[in-house]
Formats: sequence, C-alpha cells, structure tokens
Amino acid sequence: MRTLAHPAPASQRTGEAREQREYVTALARGLEVIRAFAGQDEELTLADIAKIVDLPRATVRRSLITLDALGYVEEKGRFFRLAPKVLTLAQAYLSSNLLPRVAHPFVQQVSSGLGESCSVSILHGTEIIYVVRSINKRLSALLGDVGSRRPAYCTSMGRVLLAHLGDRELDAYFAAVELKALTPYTVTDESELRLLLAKIRKQDYCLSDQQTEMDLRTIAVPLRNSTGLVVAAMHVTTQASRTTKRQMIDRLLPALRKAAVEMRGLLV
Repeated sequence: MRTLAHPAPASQRTGEAREQREYVTALARGLEVIRAFAGQDEELTLADIAKIVDLPRATVRRSLITLDALGYVEEKGRFFRLAPKVLTLAQAYLSSNLLPRVAHPFVQQVSSGLGESCSVSILHGTEIIYVVRSINKRLSALLGDVGSRRPAYCTSMGRVLLAHLGDRELDAYFAAVELKALTPYTVTDESELRLLLAKIRKQDYCLSDQQTEMDLRTIAVPLRNSTGLVVAAMHVTTQASRTTKRQMIDRLLPALRKAAVEMRGLLV
C-alpha cells in the first residue's frame, strides 16, 4: 500500500505563496552583482560579472544600469567598478547593530594589551563574517578586513559558533558545507570535526593551529548576550613560530575571557 505524504498546513502554504509573491527578483540580482566584485579585480567587464553570478548578460546589464543610476556602481568604457557609496551599506549595519558598537573598544583594548590582532565575527551560512577587527601589521596579509568571510569549520571563531548550534542546525550546516583542506593541518573529516566541536563546547574556547594559513594560530571564545545566548565569537591571532599553544592558553585566553564577561551585560 502506497503512503501519501501529508499536505503542508494551509497556513504554511499561504505563507510560502506570500513569500513568493513579495520576493523581488530584481533586487536579489542587484545584490548578487554587487557581491560579484568581492575578491576580484577592481574593474570587471559585463561578461566577467555575468560569469561570476551565472546570469544572462542582459539581466546583469539592467542591474548595472540601475546600480549606476543609484550611485553604487561606476561605468568606464567596457569596465564597471563599485562606487564609494557601497560603503554606506556596510556602515548602515555597523552603526545600527549593537554588537560592533559594544565590541569595538574591547577589541582595541585586548589587541593593545596583548600586542596581537583581535577580531569579532558572526556566523552566516557556512561562513563567519568579521564585524570588528583590530590591526596587527605582522599579520595583516593573512587576515581579512571587516566584512571579510572565512570558512567556519576551520577557523577558531567559526568552530566556537558551530559548537553552540543545536543538533538540527549543525546537521544542516554539515549538509551544506564543502570541507576543503586549506593547509596540510586542516581537519576535513566530519566525524572528527563533530568530536572537536563537542570538546570546544565543553571547554568554552577553541585553539586553531594552522588550519587556514601556515604559521597562523588563533584562539577564540564565545560572546554571550545578557540572556546567555551565544551571539558572536572573539579571537586573538598570533604566529605559531613565536607563540606556543601553552602560551596562548596561559596568556591570551584569560584576556579574551575577561573581555567576553565584561561585554555580556552590554549585549542586551
């Protein structure tokens, strides 16, 4: 006897239909065109952009004309580049979101006190996004600026955030992510990663040793809001050639934990 799947509740079907009606495809494509410039040359041709976003040239052309009219893109002959106005999109997030405003002085304080780079990131999809960052000239070539993305599975901040996901969320993450080796030390086995995440959740910190870049070590802690919910992660970076793992735990970890505790009451 064949078993038929139960239809979705009427309320769910209505909600899905409404989302489809209200979804603005042109806006989504325009945002994809803006994101196409990430990690690319400053100037791209129409063909370059169409290839990156996997859309017809005519569709991309319409998006570029609109973005040019709004001041987010500049056209020069056959080339296009992002205009400075794009920065206002990031600024809108940074100025309106509580996390970057609260974390910034603590990041600077930790970085200054330790003489190392310090950053805060959030989990977005399968990646982390840097939302606050200090600068250390010795490591500037290895680290990203605010807005940069990194794979979550091989970064200390990413692992801290993954460690505090629920079971269903973590299953969904592993179903979506592609685990690639970025260095000879990168852990790419899902079973091994799950064991690491369980350990990280228990000890409440993560030390990552050359998982994303050779000679790069990082140590991270979760950032909780006033209700105890993990909303971000904070890490300090250093070089494996000059800082042992023991030194990171003894010297860097206490400073991170102190900052995390002090921030908690401010993240309401």
